[in-house]
Amino acid sequence: MPYSNSAGKVTLRQKRQALTLAAAFVLTPVLAYFPSTLAADGDSTGYSSNRLWASQMRDYATKSLKSEEALSMAAVPLNGPGLDQNINADVPMSPGSIMKVVTTYAALEILGPTHHWDTDFLTDGEMIGDTLKGNLYVRFGGDPKLTFERLWTTLRELRDMGITRIDGNLVLDGSYFEVDGGFPAFEDNGDNPYAPFLVEPSAYLTNLNLMHFQVRADERGTQAWSTPALSEIVIDNRVTAVADGACPSRRSFEWEPVFQEGGRVTVRVTGELPQGCRTTTYLSLLPHEQYSGSMIRSLLGEMGIIVSGGNLSGLTPETARLVMKTTSPDLVTMVRDINKWSSNVMARQLLLTIGAQNRLDNENDDRVAGIRVIYEWLEKKGVDTAGMVIDNGAGLTRHGKITARQGTKILQHAWNSPYASDLMASMPIIAMDGTMARRLRNTGMDGEGRIKTGYLENVRSIAGFTRDENNTTWAVVGMVNNDPAWNGQAVLDRILYSLHFRPPTGTALSRVDSGQHRTSVQ
Repeated sequence: MPYSNSAGKVTLRQKRQALTLAAAFVLTPVLAYFPSTLAADGDSTGYSSNRLWASQMRDYATKSLKSEEALSMAAVPLNGPGLDQNINADVPMSPGSIMKVVTTYAALEILGPTHHWDTDFLTDGEMIGDTLKGNLYVRFGGDPKLTFERLWTTLRELRDMGITRIDGNLVLDGSYFEVDGGFPAFEDNGDNPYAPFLVEPSAYLTNLNLMHFQVRADERGTQAWSTPALSEIVIDNRVTAVADGACPSRRSFEWEPVFQEGGRVTVRVTGELPQGCRTTTYLSLLPHEQYSGSMIRSLLGEMGIIVSGGNLSGLTPETARLVMKTTSPDLVTMVRDINKWSSNVMARQLLLTIGAQNRLDNENDDRVAGIRVIYEWLEKKGVDTAGMVIDNGAGLTRHGKITARQGTKILQHAWNSPYASDLMASMPIIAMDGTMARRLRNTGMDGEGRIKTGYLENVRSIAGFTRDENNTTWAVVGMVNNDPAWNGQAVLDRILYSLHFRPPTGTALSRVDSGQHRTSVQ
């Protein structure tokens, strides 16, 4: 026995001497590794202002980004050993799409994971033989993902009822949302104002308001088509078929919409396509009401159902009778789509839904109401929202702000939420899927974290949960705001890599006052 006397017993004095000697050996390298003063009054975070891990991350970011202020980050251990790490953690930064984590987590707790959206089809007429004599009303419910396929399945029921003609108008009712004056404009610096990520929310939203264009080359030449097939959209196919070869990237083709009177659009596509290859693109070209009305009419036409009247917008009469309806998947499914693939329009639709469900009598804008509800929800949890700007719930804004400390505080609450598993399952898995599918590959970190990413001009960001080699899960938020920010992704990936392989779990010191001062190792 190393501490026994000749009688085989350890005296109290010998115990104290041994502990003092052991502490000296332990503390010497720790103090060299974490130079700092001792904490007082039981505070075991004595190295928060000067820890080696954060210092190294700061130095790496400063060297990469040429700025000491470009990086803001915070990391907090949730279920194991570790020391909180902060770099510029209280500076409000532009978050980009990691703001979707706030919106989706809020929706899970405010709306509930089983929340769903209904789209009703009603009539003020009656069915006589194979004819519906009266208007067909479509009462939208704000569904974030009312797809082409779901609409086809629902409208097919009319055909199954034996209806082949609607002797009336197709009336779209988009009164579910209230919006006062539209939405704050996002000034995109790209050259494609019709890009999918720019689609705005609307009660009339169907199929994400997108046209899917495809061109395929074979021995006949090239064929072009769009889904859905709308009468207002015409394709001017100028793609030429060439000999077999490697299929070119999408960037090899130019899609140019030409807008004409009467709401018609001709899409001219040019390029060269080897036989056996195809190219595709998605564009948003029509206003929501026109797109949805035209798609519903097109689907009815494919089923052999003729609508004699026109497309109108209006309220559904209280006396109208329900004919059929389609119900969306639950909120958990929507949240997964939003976070895995960073859908801006679905996140913005979700914010409007929170507002519509909790609108006060004196409120006439569901975006503003939704933001108010989320702020109140956060403040009830003890999250300081000072300086936070939600704006549209998707992060597609130049005005949105959040601090890294606020972000990790929200993630800590999410970790303890009854719906923690639902939120985490919605987030991209490192090196495996979603917007993290190609990041940190071949590093040994596959599946070791669930991270929402953000990307805007001069903005790169991450937020989520990652696990270190000790099986401790960390809540981490990192934001790079810099001009340029293209190398910010490498900085943020370095943070995730270091948290995993070299987590800051070093020894800290504290002084505990229990009648006599003593130093303990934490």
